[in-house]
Amino acid sequence: MFLSRWLPGLANLLHYRREWFRPDVQAGLSVAAIQIPIAIAYAQIAGLPPQVGLYACILPMIVYALVGSSRQLMVGPDAATCAMVAGAIAPLAMGDPDRLLQLSVVVTVLVGLMLICAGVARAGFIASFFSRPILIGYLNGIGLSLLAGQLGKVVGFKIEGNGFILSMINFFERLGEIHWLTLAIGLAGLAMLIWLPRRFPKLPSALVTVAVFTLIAGVFGLDSHGVAVLGHVPGGMPELAWPQTSLEEMKSLLRDALGIATVSFCSAMLTARSFAARHGYAINANHEFVALGVSNLAAGVSQGFAISGADSRTAVNDMVGGKSQLVGIVAALVIAVILMFFTAPMAWIPQAALGAVLLMAGWGLIDVQSLRKIWTLSRFEFCLCVFTTIGVLGVGVLPGIIIAVTLAVLRLLYSIYQPTDAVLGWAPGIEGQVDISQHKDAHTVPGLVVYRFDDAILFFNADYFKMRLLEAVQREPEPKAVLFDAEAVSSIDVSGIAALREVRDTLNAQGIELGIARARGAFLRMLVRSGLAREMENHLLYGSVRAGIRAYRLWRNKVRRDEADQSRVKTTPVLP
Repeated sequence: MFLSRWLPGLANLLHYRREWFRPDVQAGLSVAAIQIPIAIAYAQIAGLPPQVGLYACILPMIVYALVGSSRQLMVGPDAATCAMVAGAIAPLAMGDPDRLLQLSVVVTVLVGLMLICAGVARAGFIASFFSRPILIGYLNGIGLSLLAGQLGKVVGFKIEGNGFILSMINFFERLGEIHWLTLAIGLAGLAMLIWLPRRFPKLPSALVTVAVFTLIAGVFGLDSHGVAVLGHVPGGMPELAWPQTSLEEMKSLLRDALGIATVSFCSAMLTARSFAARHGYAINANHEFVALGVSNLAAGVSQGFAISGADSRTAVNDMVGGKSQLVGIVAALVIAVILMFFTAPMAWIPQAALGAVLLMAGWGLIDVQSLRKIWTLSRFEFCLCVFTTIGVLGVGVLPGIIIAVTLAVLRLLYSIYQPTDAVLGWAPGIEGQVDISQHKDAHTVPGLVVYRFDDAILFFNADYFKMRLLEAVQREPEPKAVLFDAEAVSSIDVSGIAALREVRDTLNAQGIELGIARARGAFLRMLVRSGLAREMENHLLYGSVRAGIRAYRLWRNKVRRDEADQSRVKTTPVLP
């Protein structure tokens, strides 16, 4: 029970099936083949030595294989989180490589601790607050920023300027400085990265591309012709050490670490849930917080940097047929062997080839097809998506996450502030009530307004609820009563109760009765607790709309009989 709850990966491995071994080893080799060049390239996004990218793969992959609940998810360096790490630590490091490495470890440990705390606090629901349009917009911005930052490697000069706009301006101003041999390698690398997956989908295109141009650079000595190469890569395993830092330094990195943790978790959850749904099992968001947090701690203490779910490597694992978490362990061991014994050839890797890999990674983050779908479905959410992208490009990667979160909250508040509502009636051939504004042939009960409000009544939409209900009453020629269908009202707060009382008093002043149908849950409990249910004498609270209408008709018939009796009394002659 303990293992299945806290170490589901280990529990799965303890019940390992022999027939899984061969596909798991094949998948592990394939994941390692694509992880190695990507990890080296992503380390350069953050300005870190190439071996640090490999450090961020080994221990975190093993830890997640034991702690994580996803059987397909591969963790490792991610383009979005690497870009955010770079934005967080570069201003503080001020060009000092050692300082840059120390700060990346501090940020990674902070990210890990935040993720673990979020998991213990059962904050997995946070993933639901990031709507898909906002996340797409954010990743589009990250992708464009990554493209702008890596163009220099492909053309042979370092682009100056912070942010997407300044980087692109500097790029176009310095087009005359292009190193044509470097550009040829970069373009040829891009062509291979595009062609190989189409022609040979099972080959690790990134590894093959980097290997081919590394061989060419070594044989022909391209570094002597002005082509920048990776240079010496120190071999050996990383030393495990807890980062040394100060309280002031940690405070300055807290906001950045929170943004990285948020994006890391949301990206990993999207990938994990997608593949879990494909294979028929569920993912516990709270546990994934902890698993990803422990994996980031492992990356930090092994001198790596912040990691997340790696969608491209996860897709490779699934495509090859990986069955269990053993895939991650096999991939980590292969990377460790490469790091210990085969680092010498890495010195000849052309920077242009790595730039091509990063350009493809940035392009892979840009989702134009989803933008078209969002435009078709909702103009408002399309605008949110575009504004998120503009925020990332305009003010930077880290402030962009704040804009994304703010937009997500505003979107939520907007949907609750002005929820849908309807005046209900009946249409021929349709069972149950319908919105009369959507059905021209719908009819209503004369003198009765049946009104429905489709969300909670809280402090920021209570006045809107009051306004909409009274407007619906004004549209009725001779209103005698209002029946409020509260089935969709999940809860109500003090301001909502006050608004409901004001509605009742306003209607009563006009001689109109207010009844409530289908009150339940937190809404009904609040009616009772506030005394409003007692004030309505309970005979105006109904279990269904049909019961409320029946009561209204009985009341109207009684009123008509009373009026008829009074009329007969007035017209009867008085005998002397």
